[in-house]
Amino acid sequence: MSTPGRPLPGRGAPDPLAPATLGPLRLRNRVIKAATFEGMTRKGLVSDELIAFHRRVAAGGVGMTTVAYCAVAPEGRTDRHQIHWQDEALPGLRRLTDAVHAEGAAISAQIGHAGPVADGRSNRMPGLSPSRLFSPLSLQFTRAATVADLARIVDAHADAARTAIDVGFDAVEIHLGHNYLASSFLSPKLNRRRDEYGGSLENRARFPRAIAQAVRDAVGDRIAVLAKLNLDDGVRRGLQLDESIQVAQWLDQDGSLDALEMTAGSSLLNPMYLFKGPAPLKEFAAAMREPVRTGVRLLGRTRLHSYPYQDGYLLEDAKRVRAAVGLPMVLLGGVTNLAVMNDAMRAGFQFVAMGRALLREPDLVNRLAADPTATSLCIHCNRCMPTIYSGTRCVEIA
Repeated sequence: MSTPGRPLPGRGAPDPLAPATLGPLRLRNRVIKAATFEGMTRKGLVSDELIAFHRRVAAGGVGMTTVAYCAVAPEGRTDRHQIHWQDEALPGLRRLTDAVHAEGAAISAQIGHAGPVADGRSNRMPGLSPSRLFSPLSLQFTRAATVADLARIVDAHADAARTAIDVGFDAVEIHLGHNYLASSFLSPKLNRRRDEYGGSLENRARFPRAIAQAVRDAVGDRIAVLAKLNLDDGVRRGLQLDESIQVAQWLDQDGSLDALEMTAGSSLLNPMYLFKGPAPLKEFAAAMREPVRTGVRLLGRTRLHSYPYQDGYLLEDAKRVRAAVGLPMVLLGGVTNLAVMNDAMRAGFQFVAMGRALLREPDLVNRLAADPTATSLCIHCNRCMPTIYSGTRCVEIA
C-alpha cells in the first residue's frame, strides 16, 4: 500500500517506495544502493569507516545496500587494499552486515574478479585477461588466463557466495561489467582467444554464464543472486547492445539470476562512459602518484571523456533488454528522484539503483518518502570519483 499523498507511478506499476520481493528476499522498498567502491578497506579489512558508510545509507531508507566490491581471488583485486574472501576479513564483514540489518535494510556483496582492471603492481601479481594485453592502469602486461585459471575462478565465485551467506549477506551481485574479467571475455576487442572461450558470442559468454550458474548452484534460494552486465562497453569493437541483449537472454534462460542490473562502460578503456557528466581530470591527477599523475595530466583527455548527463540516462537502452527478458530488472544510471523511479516502474523495471545521489545525501530515500517532490542535491560533477583512493565521498559536503 502506498503512503497517503504519494503520487502513484501509473496504472499497474508498483510503488518504488513500497515493500517488494527480490528472489527469497523481502525488501522494505525497491531502492538499492548501487555498488560504488568505498575506498575504506586498508589492508583488505572492514574498517569502522566502511561500516559507518553503509549504516548511514541503511538508516537513510534504502531497501538494500551493496558493498563494492569483494574480490574472489587475490589477483582479482583492483589494488591490494581491497577486500577478498580471506579468513581475516570475515569477522569485519559480519560486523558490517549486522550494522546494516540493525537499521532495517538488507545488504548485498558485489563479488567478482577485476581481471585486466586489477593493479598488478599493487597486488604484486599480474592481472588476468582473456588475451595478453598491456594495462594502462598498472603499466604492466597482463597474463592470458588458462582454462585452469577459469575453472579456479568459477569455483572461487561459488565459494565467495557461500561465505557471504555465512557472514550474514542477504544477496550477492556478480560483477559481469566494466571489462572486469568476466566482462573482458564478452568483449571482442579484449578477447582474441581461439579456444572455446573466444570467437563467437556464445563462446565469449561461456565463462560469465558458468560463473552465474556456479553461484546459483552454490547458494540455491538461500540468498538473492543479481548480476551487473554491460549494455555496451563504450569503445570501438567492444561489446555492443545487440550482443548484450543476447547474453541477457541466455542468463535468463539459464535460471541463474534473481535480477539483472544493466550498466555500461569500461573501467579499463572508457570509465566515464557509465557516469556521464564532466571528467574531473585535475582531481584525478591530484589523487595519483607519479608517474601516473603526469600521465593523467598529459594524456587524461584521451581516456577520461565527458558525456552529457540527464536523469535516467540508461533507461532507453535498458528498456530494450527489459523487452527481451523475463527476469526482474534493476534500473541504474541517473536515478535521482521519484519521477525517474516511476518512469522505471512504468517501463517494467522492478527495482532502481542509486549511486552518486546517495553519496551526496545518504538519507535521500527517507526524504523522498516524506516529500515526493524532493530533488537530489547531487550536481553530477563527478568529483566524488577520485575520492575512491582516500575514502569515497561527496566533495560538496563540508
